[in-house]
Amino acid sequence: MSAYTRELWPRALRPMPPRVTADFAMPYRQLRRHLRALAAPERNRQANIHLGLVLAGVAGATNAGGFLAVQEYTSHMTGVVSSMADALALGQVLSALDWFTSLLSFVLGAATSAILINWGRQQGARQVFALPLMLESVLLLVFGLMGAGHHLIGSSMGATVALLCFVMGLQNAMVTKISHAEIRTTHVTGLVTDIGIELGKLLYWNESGLPADRKVKANLDRLRLHVGLVCAFFLGGLMGALGFKHLGYVATVPLAILLALMATPQYLPDARRARP
Repeated sequence: MSAYTRELWPRALRPMPPRVTADFAMPYRQLRRHLRALAAPERNRQANIHLGLVLAGVAGATNAGGFLAVQEYTSHMTGVVSSMADALALGQVLSALDWFTSLLSFVLGAATSAILINWGRQQGARQVFALPLMLESVLLLVFGLMGAGHHLIGSSMGATVALLCFVMGLQNAMVTKISHAEIRTTHVTGLVTDIGIELGKLLYWNESGLPADRKVKANLDRLRLHVGLVCAFFLGGLMGALGFKHLGYVATVPLAILLALMATPQYLPDARRARP
């Protein structure tokens, strides 16, 4: 383009120089690669940690927001089993059946995740981990619709609770299988226990002269990971509670979009693989 032509064009319509275009494209490519790595079948510890942190936040938001919606924490199976026992002891059979339904829904969600992942592995599909993520995204939208329109469509709160328990079981089993049981995202009891164990090791006073193989040493990587997961769960819970307080069931939409964004790249062609 000549200098004269450049002056005639409005500034907003002038072609962007190649360097400026490349500067805009670079962050997009990096984001796309990062999203593709989160749910890719090729796993490494860094991808597992990043996926675990995001899903811990999603679980915290779903759990805290779900409590404001249905007055139950749907990922806390310890509390569910205890409540079922209490209800039976008090002769509240229908309440015990409701708690059993929540427990069964969590188990079925975990089983569904295992079935999808094992089937994907046998088929050699790139969507092996994207399948449960996409299913969770859809089910969160269904939860929002059931909750928001439950006066119109007649959906019961029991069914809504069961759906959330199913979602939590689905997610927890997926992350457990991906990370070989190193990372769990839907409850923090085990995480806090492991944090306490590593802190105990860190504070332990080793006697001088002990051989290296007998010294108590803290696993700092594991400690950082579990502290990060607890913080992600807490921040997600805070955002979920605030979102539900101010937006209602619409607050499930950003969570569903986030999960879909992590899953979608596995359904798109990889430009690097398409090259001859």
